[in-house]
Amino acid sequence: IRSIPLCIPCRSPLDVRGEVYIPKKAFVELNQRQELTGGQIFANPRNAAAGSLRQLDPTVTASRPLDIFVFNVQYTEEDLAEHWKAYDFLKEQGFHTADHTLCGTIDEVMAQLPVWEEKRRLLEYDIDGMVIKVNNFHQRTLLGVKAKSPRWAVAYKFKAEEEETIVKDIIVQVGRTGAITPKAIFQPVFVAGSTISAATLHNEDFIKEKDLMIGDKVIIHKAGDVIPEVVRVVTDARTGKETPFAMPTHCPSCGSRLVRLEGEAVLRCVNHKECPAQNIRGLIHFVSRGAMDIEGLGESLVEKLSQEGLLSRISDLYRLTKEELAVLEGLGEKSADNLISAIDGSRKQDLDRLIFGLGIPLIGSKAAKLLARRFKTMDGLMAATEEELTAIDEVGAKMAAAIITWFAEPQNKALIEELRSAGLNFESLDAQDEQEAHPAFAGKTFVLTGTLEMYTRDQASAIIEKLGGKTSGSVSKKTDYVLAGREAGSKLTKAEQLGIAILSEEDFEALLHTR
Repeated sequence: IRSIPLCIPCRSPLDVRGEVYIPKKAFVELNQRQELTGGQIFANPRNAAAGSLRQLDPTVTASRPLDIFVFNVQYTEEDLAEHWKAYDFLKEQGFHTADHTLCGTIDEVMAQLPVWEEKRRLLEYDIDGMVIKVNNFHQRTLLGVKAKSPRWAVAYKFKAEEEETIVKDIIVQVGRTGAITPKAIFQPVFVAGSTISAATLHNEDFIKEKDLMIGDKVIIHKAGDVIPEVVRVVTDARTGKETPFAMPTHCPSCGSRLVRLEGEAVLRCVNHKECPAQNIRGLIHFVSRGAMDIEGLGESLVEKLSQEGLLSRISDLYRLTKEELAVLEGLGEKSADNLISAIDGSRKQDLDRLIFGLGIPLIGSKAAKLLARRFKTMDGLMAATEEELTAIDEVGAKMAAAIITWFAEPQNKALIEELRSAGLNFESLDAQDEQEAHPAFAGKTFVLTGTLEMYTRDQASAIIEKLGGKTSGSVSKKTDYVLAGREAGSKLTKAEQLGIAILSEEDFEALLHTR
C-alpha cells in the first residue's frame, strides 16, 4: 500500500490501526484493466479491497490501487491525551487520515449528520455512515468497553440506498435446525455497489405483514449496507397477475410434515435424523470459521461431497482420503492435500469450538466457551445435570434442557464416540489450572460495578478468571461478590437488597493476598 510511509519521524515504538480501501476512480480503472486482460471484474470497491488483501501472492496485492486511512494510535510512548491530538500526530508521521470534526456538544454532532449525508456523494471513496467518538482518552478508559464494542464510540449509519425490482419467485430453504426460511428471487438490480438477486423473507408472518406476492414490484435496500432486504411492496403497480405465496406443509428435502412450535414464528422440519438438507447445513456449520474452521471446505464443496456420497454426517469428514478428494472436478492433488491437512488440524481445535460446531440448539459460540471452561471436558459436559448447567449465569433452563436432550439422543451419543475415535480434542485448552485456582476465588461469581481506580474492568475480570472465579453482568442470588467502584448504581443497590458481600477495591486487594 504505497501511501504508507517507509520512514516516519517518530523514533519510539508505534502501533497504528487503519482501514484499507480503493478510491472510486481507481476502482473503475482497475476493472477496465481486468476486462482487458480477461481477469475477474469486481462488484464494488469494498469487495475488491478485501479480496486484494487476502491474496496469497503479495505481488498481486501490490498491483492493486489500495489506499489506507489510519484512524487510531494503538500504542505509543508519546503524550497523547486526546483523539484530536492523535490525528495531528498521525499526519505528522505521514499517514493518510479521513476527514474529521471536533464537536463541543451533542447538538453540534447532530448538526454534522445531514451535512455529511450530503457530502458523502462528493467523496472519492464510498462510506455508509460516520463514527462518533469521545475525544478524551481518560474518559474513554472510565467508560470502558462491552463484549463487542466500546462505550465511548457509536456508529451512525446513513439511510440505505433503495431500488425497485420485481419478485420473480419465492422459494424455501431448510436450515440446520430444521427452520424453513422463505427466500425472494428478484429480477437482478444494482444496489449500493453490488447486484442483488435474492433476499431472505424470514418467515410466514413477515410475508403477510409486507402483503408480498410473486410478481410484485418491491423496494429493496441493503440493511446496514450489507444484507439485502425488502422494504415495501409497490401495491399501486399491481396488475392482477400477481400470485399469493403459501408456505409448504411438508419439508422440501425429506417430505416430513412441517410443524410450527408454540411461541415461534417459523415452520420446522423435526426429522432431524434423516433430513438431508439439515445434515448438509449442519456440516456447513461444523466446518465454518466460528466452529472448527476447516480452511478450504466451504459451502459448495460440502454440498458436492454430499452429492458424491462422501459426506452424510460430521464423522465422515475424518474418514475422507486424499485419493477420494483428488478425483473430484476442480480439486486436484495439491488442493486435496491441503484439505486433508486442514481436516487433520481441526482435530486439535479447542473444546468450545467443537461444542459450538455440534449445533446444539440455543448454544452459540459464547455459551460454548462458558461450558468448556466450566466442565473442562466433553465427558464432563455430557454428565452435567440441569442444576449444574443453570448454575452458570448465562445458561437458562431452556438452554440446559436443550443440552441434556441433545446428549441423550442415541445418534448424538454415537457421533460423540465416533469423533472420540477420530482423535478430536475433548478437553478445554483454556480451562483453569487447578493448581492456580485461588481458594477465595475458585468457583465464585463476581459482578463489577462503578468506576474502578486501581484496575480497568477488563483487568479486574481477567484477574478473577485467572484465579478460578467468573464474572457476570447482572446481580442475582447466585452472585458471591460485588466489586463496587465509584458511582456504583443499581447493581450495588440490588446486591444490598439481596445481602450479597460487597467489596471495595481495598477489600478486593486484601482478598487477593489471602490464602
